[in-house]
Amino acid sequence: MSKYILPVSAFGTVFGCVVLLKNHVSGGACPSKVKIPGKTVVITGANTGIGKETARELARRGGRIIMGCRDMEKCEAAAREIRGKTLNKQVYARHIDLASIKSIKAFVQKIKEEEERVDVLINNAGVMRCPPGKTEDGFDMQFGVNYLGHFLLTNLLLDKLKGSAPSRIINLSSVAHVGGEVNFDDLNWDHRKFDTRKAYSQSKLAIVLFTRELAKRLQGTGVTVNAVHPGVVATDLGRHTGLHQSQLSSIVLSPFFYLFVKSPTLGAQSSVYLAVAKELEGTSGRYYDAMTEKDPAPHALDENTSERLWDASIALLGLNSTQTSHMHMHIPCLRVP
Repeated sequence: MSKYILPVSAFGTVFGCVVLLKNHVSGGACPSKVKIPGKTVVITGANTGIGKETARELARRGGRIIMGCRDMEKCEAAAREIRGKTLNKQVYARHIDLASIKSIKAFVQKIKEEEERVDVLINNAGVMRCPPGKTEDGFDMQFGVNYLGHFLLTNLLLDKLKGSAPSRIINLSSVAHVGGEVNFDDLNWDHRKFDTRKAYSQSKLAIVLFTRELAKRLQGTGVTVNAVHPGVVATDLGRHTGLHQSQLSSIVLSPFFYLFVKSPTLGAQSSVYLAVAKELEGTSGRYYDAMTEKDPAPHALDENTSERLWDASIALLGLNSTQTSHMHMHIPCLRVP
């Protein structure tokens, strides 16, 4: 039976429960104890869930933390809480709306003006299984926020990352990528009947493809990039599916269910690990299930698809040759494992 099969409901099948249990126990606390004083970490979606817990742990380790969030009231509150609990004063809330090209560019401009370096970029923010909707610039909401927004953010911050090398990029994907298909004829669901599950899976597949393509293009720069599936985590990401914190607490069987679902603190450990572990220095273009490197789905390894997606993304975002000149050199002989 395929290792990629997922439970079909909140309670799932017997097999689904086994998968969830394996997922839960396969990743514990980050084994690395590395401290990161003097390093600047940018994290999107850092006011709640995995992002907030990642910010908290990296702040505890001494990092300068830039929390990029859409809701500034919640972001400021989270930043104050983290500063208070970690006694690290270098935790800052900054506005970014990944559903807006204008907002992403404004965020990057502020980073370039205020920060001397960016050592780690964690592309954490996302939406899941939401109703039909478009971003400010007309992209499908899940494709736009989960993938295109982070594609743009990453490209615009590359100069900072290269100048801070060795530096790292961590892209949060999902095991849902295995059910994804990149439909180049209709990436934004303009001409098909919208399917929120397929739209989510497409966005998460795009992240894995992007990770591998970017790794090729960053060869020799000292900047690494990896993708991670953090596991099934109880956060508000699943608010459109019924699988999130507030609704899970009302489920009669929630004590049993929580045996199979990670807390946000546990779910954040994989991002922390990829951000700090010394043994991962130089590791790039890989896919991790929690803290274990694994092969992604076979169609996530297709180089023609990753190159085509890169070109399509450049076109959709209206990036010009000046903005992307440092990313256009293709090395056909390089193969990322």
